[in-house]
This record gives sequence, structure tokens and C-alpha cells, in this order.
Amino acid sequence: MTRRITGKSTPFYQYSFLLLCAMMPFLFANAQNPDGERIKISGIIKDAKTGNPVGSASITALTAIRKEGADPDTVSNISISDQEGKFVITVPRGIRTMVQISAVGFGMEERPVNILNGINDFNLGEISLSTEAANLATVVVTARKPLMTIGVDRRIFNADAAITSKGGNAVDLMRQIPSLSVDVNGGISLRNSSPQIFVNGRPTILTLEQIPSDDIDRVEVITNPSAKYDAGSTGGIINIILKKNRKGGLNGVATIGAGTPSLFNGGLSLNYRKNKVNIFASGNYNQSGGIAEGEAYRENKSNGVITDFFDQRTDRERNRKFSSVRFGMDYDWNEFNSISISQGFVKGEFENDEVQKQRYFNANGEATQTGDRFSTDDFGFNRANTQLNYRRTYTKPEKEWTADVTFNTGTNGGDGNIENRFYNTEGQLISTPNTVINESTGSGTQLTFQTDYVNPLSENSKLEFGARSYHNYSKDKLDVFSLQGGNLSKLPLSNNYSFKEMVNAVYGNYSNKIGKLLYQAGVRVEQSSFKGELIDSARKFGYDYPSKGSDLLNAFFPSLYLTYSVKDGSDIQLNFSRRIRRPNFWQINPYVDITDPLNIRKGNPELRPEFTNSFELNYNRTYTTGNVLVSSYFRNNTEDITMYSDTLTTEEYDALGNAAIDPNAILNTFINADRTNRMGVEITWQQRIGNSFDFTPNFNAQYRDVKAQVNGINLNNTGFNWSTKMMVNYKVIQPDSKFFNNFSFQLSGEYESPRVMPQGKTKEQYYMDFAIRKDFLKNNAGTLTFNVNDVFNSRRFGSITDTENFYQDSYRRWNVRTLRLTFSYRFGKTDLDLFKRREGDRSGGNEVGEG
Repeated sequence: MTRRITGKSTPFYQYSFLLLCAMMPFLFANAQNPDGERIKISGIIKDAKTGNPVGSASITALTAIRKEGADPDTVSNISISDQEGKFVITVPRGIRTMVQISAVGFGMEERPVNILNGINDFNLGEISLSTEAANLATVVVTARKPLMTIGVDRRIFNADAAITSKGGNAVDLMRQIPSLSVDVNGGISLRNSSPQIFVNGRPTILTLEQIPSDDIDRVEVITNPSAKYDAGSTGGIINIILKKNRKGGLNGVATIGAGTPSLFNGGLSLNYRKNKVNIFASGNYNQSGGIAEGEAYRENKSNGVITDFFDQRTDRERNRKFSSVRFGMDYDWNEFNSISISQGFVKGEFENDEVQKQRYFNANGEATQTGDRFSTDDFGFNRANTQLNYRRTYTKPEKEWTADVTFNTGTNGGDGNIENRFYNTEGQLISTPNTVINESTGSGTQLTFQTDYVNPLSENSKLEFGARSYHNYSKDKLDVFSLQGGNLSKLPLSNNYSFKEMVNAVYGNYSNKIGKLLYQAGVRVEQSSFKGELIDSARKFGYDYPSKGSDLLNAFFPSLYLTYSVKDGSDIQLNFSRRIRRPNFWQINPYVDITDPLNIRKGNPELRPEFTNSFELNYNRTYTTGNVLVSSYFRNNTEDITMYSDTLTTEEYDALGNAAIDPNAILNTFINADRTNRMGVEITWQQRIGNSFDFTPNFNAQYRDVKAQVNGINLNNTGFNWSTKMMVNYKVIQPDSKFFNNFSFQLSGEYESPRVMPQGKTKEQYYMDFAIRKDFLKNNAGTLTFNVNDVFNSRRFGSITDTENFYQDSYRRWNVRTLRLTFSYRFGKTDLDLFKRREGDRSGGNEVGEG
């Protein structure tokens, strides 16, 4: 008897794929443009009143290109200024170029650029943006920051553009980013691999669920990092850049929102900048709830013949509460030296109540017994983050030296209860109910030292080098007891452990240009160690890498980037890098997790690091109304760390003691496969139509070839999978209509096809999000956002595992459909002295200005 779990499907993925196919001819039609040189335009943007730099300003360069026998064509290029107000934008050499600069709260400025032949660099100098109320009253700014700035080596995603994630957390934001997928547990994958997560370029002790989306300025996605980045980033890098307001004077943003189920969020962000000092502070609160379900169907086999089967349904009610505070200061003590210090605190509380219903059948489909499992879990944590940054610039443009220290620390603890009851076919208890009680405490510390130096040796050549030292210390204790018949006994599931992890690295990069070919070559050298100990049993596990002279070459991680400018706005890039993926603590800790009594988990202390050789061939095309990036890639993973499942042996079951474990449970652990090869193609396209409409489709197709063997069992598997994601935006621009003007609509969705695993495949996934935003009040200071996440309540993770010993079809959900209404209000002045007294005013009151 074979039964597969199915659910109602929506036709979204069919329509999105057909729409993407229909768009392809327009994509390639827009990819045509004549040959030409590239010109670099630079400058620095400042506030006309305060003289302070203006960060995150939008720079648009419109260049007229001469065409034989036709009217000139216009090419658009887009850039964003950094926190120092500096920008660099590359444009084709044309008849003329007009540079437009705009920023929120400022009027637009335009600068014509006439570049003489033989000159490849043009400096606009300082550009002052006016905040005069009179100017703001007469200028209607319709330009918006682009959803994403696409480069060949990275994509920079503008967080404020994803209005469907407003009021949520970083997981909600990641779902909207092309190339990224989010699983049922909030885990992120990039092209079906696990990327490394950074916050402000440094490791973090926080999970994505613990970072409010309203705190995020932008997200950088780096698919194939160079030698400058951590070699442990086998699956790429996701770098989350938090907001830091550097506008002059005192200003801020207040946010409040609520929704269902049990949603509430609120936040306040303040910033004060005057002369050399910038002070910032923010606080956020976020809570959510809901009941998420899961199902599983299992057939047990003996020599390929079904012996019995069962199914189960799980309903878990989850209540989560997060609160955070972040504050700090930037000090520019002179033109070339600046220092920043920031401090953050995060607190989280979780309450989980779960009910699981089980039914057991013999091989003939006759019921043999039923079971109920009740569990409660209360867990909490406190995290703290301290970061100190120093930056030194020079008179030579782009030359700089940075050094920083990042310190993360935290504690956690909680308790839980699990009770199992089994009944015969007549509904009578088979035996005395068994209860498992657990109590946990823990602490952790991370310390990172990093320094980087960049020196442009000439107009085209540049040297980069740096060093990094990362230290991670953790100590946790879990006590598990069995309560049966009034007797309390400690179980072998108890886990008292500690570990120390260290990674030391140095790197160097050199780049130069030969004609239209730009190259960058680099190498990174890393030494790492992991020392874990089960304190009660004095058992030790871990690794040192390299551990001996023969492994020395495995500490070197080279990278090479070759970029060739084909046409105006068109580049081809070929790159290669070698990376390492070290097993994490849970993958090598031999602790047994019994959260699900039928699907238990255990680490493998014998795991070895896996290595990845990654190749990419990219074509990047920027044209007047959009941008296209086409990537083909190949990844060869040796010693690939992957999941392996099997039924419990009698010895393993007896060793667990009276732990409320079903004797038919599956034991999930980790192994090193011989290798896994991934090859695929990805297309990301941004297209604007007028000032009101834009869409961003993404398509990724991949072929995976897994080669693995365990205990003489062949686990080889191959298969093709694909995914598509689409975001569509429409903004109403009707200055004559106070109500309809500045309404924005956003629709986004994703479909993922089944994907092969060593012992089966994952099931298809799909979802759709929707949001409406309205900007109103004076200078659009107020924003009201209504969003629906997972419109069809379809987001869930499922898998099918098929082995000689069992067949299992299951799915799980972590979140449910949510509806949320959020209001944000921006306030403040751009020229405010908190300590200034009015002339003749002895009370010391502040000046009153425009909000």
C-alpha cells in the first residue's frame, strides 16, 4: 500500500514560468547596443546647509549614444552614494551625458558632463543638495531606488523596496530576493547551497529570525566570493547591512503594526549628526503566533516487502517574541580618520505547544494501535553585540585602511515536557504514559579581529590584502529525565558539552587591466580548528585543518576573476574560486534530538570538511530601462556533507533507554558523500516600464549529480530541478489626486520544483505574497502598509525518502499565512543644534523647523 500526501495546488508557478518564457524575446531584444568605451564619473554629495555627506543618494546617468542612420539612443546607468557621500558611476562614451542626483528629503540636482576624447575619468567634485522647503514644494520627485543593483560579482538588494516584508524579520525579506530560497525552518539557500550569513560584513550570533526587516538597509548577495572573503563561504555570502542614518540634525522613524495571527511590531529609530559627531539609536519589538501543521506517512520494509505502516499529523502552536536595542556613535576627527562604535542587545522568548496524532497499521492495512504525543517547550535567550571600527583614508582616491573588532556574547535556557500515550484498537491505554522532562542552559561568545588595506597602484591596478582571526566559544548543558510510574531517571539523551572554534586567515588580491580585459587574482590562506567535548563522558571530538604536512595545500584558497567589456553596458566575466565547508557543531555532536519520536537526529563526530571548486560564466547587460544578468555555473563538491537516514537498530533503540522513542523511528545523521556536482544557469532581469511599473523575474535551472556510498549501500542519485521567482511593482503617480497619488502595489511569488537527495527527493514548494503601500502627509512623511504573506497558505517543506528499509512521504510547516497593517512616520530637521540657544532666549529651547 502506497499513499502520498498531496495538497491543493495553485497555478501560480505555471503562469510565472510561462510569463518568464514570454519575456525572453524582449530580454534579448533589449540586450543590443553598439560598441564603445567606458567612462568613469565620480563625485561627493553633500547637504547644502550643513556640509555633511549624503549617503544612499540615487545617481542616474543618462547618456546619448550616436547610431548610424538613426536618432541617438539613450543609455541609463544607476549608482548609489556610500555613507561618506561618495559615488562612482561608469557610463559609455557618447554625444552627451546628464547626471541626475536625488535623495529622500532633498531636491533633485542635474549636472551635464562633457568628456573630451582621451579622458576616461571625470570628477564632478562636490554636489550640494538643497533641503529648502520652497524647493521641496515645487519639485515632484518620482524616482525610486531600484529594487536591486546588479553587478557581475554581487547583487545589492534594497530592503525598503520589499514592502511585502514590512514589519517582519530578515527571513521575510530573504524570501523576496532573487537567487535565494527559504526552507520551512527559516534556513537560507543560494542556488541550493547554504551561504554564510554576515551582518555588516562580520559573523553574527543572531539568527535571521532575530533581525527586524525594518532595521535592514540592504542585502548583498555574493555567489562566488573572491579570496578577500571567508573561505568557509562554500555556498556564497549573504551580507546584511543594517541602517545607519547620517543626515545632519536630529531625525528618526517611528513604526507600529499589528495583524493576525497574534502579530504585533513597533520600533523607533533616532539619529543626530552635527559636525564631526553622528549618534544613532533604535529599538524594536516583534511578536508572532499561529498553528502550523505537518503530516508524515511511513512504510516499513523487510527485504523490500512492506511489514507495517503508519501515519501521523502534528499541530504546533508557536508564539515568538523578540525585542532589540541598538545604539552607537561615529566620530570623524579629521578629513582622513574616523572611528565608529556600536552596541546591540536582543532578547527572545519562545513558547511551543504541540499535539501529534499517530495511527499504526499492519501489512494488510488493519489498525493495530494509535498514539498521542503532547509536548510543551519554553525557551529564551539574550544576545549582545559590540563593534568597534576604525577607518583611515588618504589623499589618493580609493586608498584606505580599516581595522575592526566584533564581540558577540549571549546566554540561553529553557525547559520542556513530552508525554506519549498509546492505545489499542478499543481506545484503551496500552501502558502507563511516559513523560520526558528536559532543562537546558547555555552561553556563547564570538570574537573577530579583522583588518583590510586597499592601495590603487595606478589608474587601473590595485592591491588589496588583509587578515582575520575568528574565535567562537560555547558551553551548553541539557538534562533529560524520564518520568514513569512516579519514578524519575536521567536519560542518556542528556548533553553537557562545550566547544572552541578558531579560524585564522590572511589574503591578498591584485587587479589590473589590459585593454578591455580587467583581471583580479588572489589567494587566501586559512588555518582552522574545532575542539568539542562531552563533559559528562569526557569524550572529545573535532578537527584541525590542516592537521599535517600533507594537508598543507588544502589551506590555500585561490580565486580568479576575468572581466571583459564587450559593448557599452555589457560585460562578460569568468571566475573561479576554491572554498571549504567545515562541519558545524550540530553536524558533529553525537547528541540525539528526539523532538519528533519517529524522526530523530544525531550528529556524526567523524565528519570531515568538504571542498568546493566553483566556476561561473556571467553576462551582465545594462540598458536604458533595465538590467539583465545571465549566469552559468558549475560546482564540484568533494566530501560533500549530506543527510543520511536509516531505521534504528535494536542496539541503538536500547541505548536510548526509556526516552519515549518509537522502535520504528528513523535515525537521521550526516555523512561525507564522495562528491556532488551541480551545474546550472540563472537569469535575473529587471525591467522598468515608465515611471510607475517595474518587474524582476528570476529563473534558475540546475542539474545535480550525487555520488555516495554508506556501509556498502549505493546512494548515487541524479536529477534536474528548477525554480522561478517574480516581483512586480506598480506605483500610482497622480499629483492631482491626493487620495490615489503615491499608492504602491507589490506582488511576489516563487515556485521550486522537486530536488534530488541521496535517498530521495524534496517536494515542490510555492507561495505568493502581496502588499499595498500608501505614502501621505507632508513630504510623504507617513507610510501605511498592508501585506499578506503566503496568500494561498501553501508555503511548506516536504520530502520523499525511499530506501530498502522504509518509504516515507512527509511535509512540515513553520509559519502560516499572515496579514499585517504597519504605519511608519519619518520626522526631524536636517539643520538642528540641540545645544544652541536662540538669541535673547534664556530658556535654551530648540528652534522649531520643518518636520
